[in-house]
Amino acid sequence: MIVTYHGNEAFKFQLGDTVIAVNPISKDSKLKSARFGADVCLMSLNHPDFNGAEQVSFGEKKPFIVNGPGEYEIKGIFIKGFPSVSNYGGEERINTIYIFNFDNINICFLGALNSKDIPNEAKEAIEEVDLLFVPVGGNGVLDPHDAYKLAVQFEPKTIIPMGFDTGDKDSLKVFLKEGGEESLKPVDKLTIKKKDLEGKEGEIITLSAS
Repeated sequence: MIVTYHGNEAFKFQLGDTVIAVNPISKDSKLKSARFGADVCLMSLNHPDFNGAEQVSFGEKKPFIVNGPGEYEIKGIFIKGFPSVSNYGGEERINTIYIFNFDNINICFLGALNSKDIPNEAKEAIEEVDLLFVPVGGNGVLDPHDAYKLAVQFEPKTIIPMGFDTGDKDSLKVFLKEGGEESLKPVDKLTIKKKDLEGKEGEIITLSAS
């Protein structure tokens, strides 16, 4: 599986010809958006910085859109969405936490979550996490201190911070300091297999936006 970061909370997950887009940035956003084709599009928040499904409908690919809580199965990919709260953009909104398995890797995507006190239903479902994506930028989502405290509670094998490029520019530095990884360098993309995660406990990986 290859994971590519496109800024804010926008990610592309690819395995062979199958592509999952999460929180693509809309062309109506002030943020820079990326264009590519996806089979599935997950959106945590109804805001232009997160709901750019039109940007991942490209060529022959027209994504199945998931934009809220529930259980879904698309192309053999099982997805669960749980409601939570965000104050992104200064307005209280429903944020969806997504849990899905792709390439036999358990992925938890916290979206634009702004509280480390998440609903019990979601907390109970988040187990044996391989990749945990956590917002760290503040300004309506978790600040870096709360983000790290929440992330380690789930005992993920790998933690990937996101959203630091739209909030406080020092938020990533603070998050990395919390994890004792001040000198960590970002990678352009993450190429990972299940076996690569064996023995890892809370390893932090940062991705450069492409």
